[in-house]
Amino acid sequence: MGGRGDGWGWERELLDLLRPGGSSVRQVVAWLADAVGGAVCLHDDTGAVVAGTELDSGPFESLLGDVVAGRIASAAWEGQGRHLRMVRLSGPAGVVTVSRTAPFERRDSEIVARTVQGLELLLRARQGTESERRLERATSDLRLAILQLLMVEDTVSARRVAAGLWPGLLDTDTACVYVVESGPEERDRLAEECLHATAEQALVVRCPAMDGHVIVVTPREGVAGALRSLIGSRPRVFLGGSARQSLARTATAYGQAVSALAVAHFRPDQAAVYAERTHPERLISPAALHGWAARVLGPFDGLPHHTRAELLATTRLGLEFTAVSAAKVLGVSRNTVRARMERAETLLGTDFTDLTARAVVHLALSAHESAAHDPDRAPGPTSADAEDADLFAGPALRSWAHDLLARLDTDSRDLRRTVRTWIAAGGNAERAAQTLGFHAQTVREHVRAAEPVLERRLLAGGGDLYEVVLAHLASGDLAQPALRGADQDESDSLVHR
Repeated sequence: MGGRGDGWGWERELLDLLRPGGSSVRQVVAWLADAVGGAVCLHDDTGAVVAGTELDSGPFESLLGDVVAGRIASAAWEGQGRHLRMVRLSGPAGVVTVSRTAPFERRDSEIVARTVQGLELLLRARQGTESERRLERATSDLRLAILQLLMVEDTVSARRVAAGLWPGLLDTDTACVYVVESGPEERDRLAEECLHATAEQALVVRCPAMDGHVIVVTPREGVAGALRSLIGSRPRVFLGGSARQSLARTATAYGQAVSALAVAHFRPDQAAVYAERTHPERLISPAALHGWAARVLGPFDGLPHHTRAELLATTRLGLEFTAVSAAKVLGVSRNTVRARMERAETLLGTDFTDLTARAVVHLALSAHESAAHDPDRAPGPTSADAEDADLFAGPALRSWAHDLLARLDTDSRDLRRTVRTWIAAGGNAERAAQTLGFHAQTVREHVRAAEPVLERRLLAGGGDLYEVVLAHLASGDLAQPALRGADQDESDSLVHR
């Protein structure tokens, strides 16, 4: 017999190939061909080639068909200078065909038989692994679907979907959101560790928008401690957590967790929980704020209820993230997000490339959301107190803005001027650099240096940046943007076109 079949060393070689985590099916088939000094082909249950060398089955096609169909378990064929053996696999259906010019000796037949048994085991293991992976992917997709429902405030559907696999998980009025950040290459392992640490009593989702983020939504107390234990001494893993929020405000809680995550990067323990710091909306008269927000968002009121809710939810997320990231969070296409954002721009009569417009609309949406979830905050009749000119002119808000921006004055690089110019340029470093006479990279470095001083993310955009923009509006360093909603007559005419 030819090849490596001489003696019984082949058994050890075959066993080494079949060890867990060892060789692939293709490698085992190639080894068999070398061991018997011939050509080997593995067919699946349809007759398609899975591995090995495809043989001309013309002379023995009907015989191969019988073996593939399971009418016979094995067959031998001789002719045209060839000797063939065909053996049907049990379990994972398929056929191994071995062809050589020399007749099959006893040891050749033994090698074929043992290799077929090994292939059966290998294919069963692979089949089981693939089934597990499909189940894991399906479960992961389901978790993401639940998160997307929570992000658009559809808590009823989210609970219904979760009840089948995780009974009781969302049978709660409130929850916290945590975001764990690692390198993208570590995220899958970190997600599994989060599942283990929370005993699968939390909604653990691989963030669809940020490759290195794992999102954890949980109603349980003490989860923060379990998640902190995962960080340990890992230099590139960070944790941010939200304040407790109602399930309907999951999107708000997520924004808080991301904001806390930015702070965690500057903490020695690499973790932070969202602090109820002073936010600008808390320094404005509730009646003035909610009356103003109702007028700003007035152009949406003429839309059908479902369309209005969909547009408001998309606009809120679109102001927090890029169109691509918002689309991933919502589970729609980025073109859909962009189309909805453009419609919102048209209704509001503004341009979202203007950071002041984004900040003001974001404030209006936040006020609208808080009023929707807190009846005591719902706006009453609009009064003169709600005039735009007065909204940012209150002494409390102006004092807050002065204190916040004054933190930048201690840096000799004049970070305050750079940040103000960068905001006025729509967050575009190149345009800001032209105005300042700097290099664009210098602008980015200045803005990045301002982040730990202000304890807010700037380059990433979102709520933290908008607070800094509002501080510039309140201090008078930037002009307020024009919005169609501020003129009710114009908004009415637009809505009813």
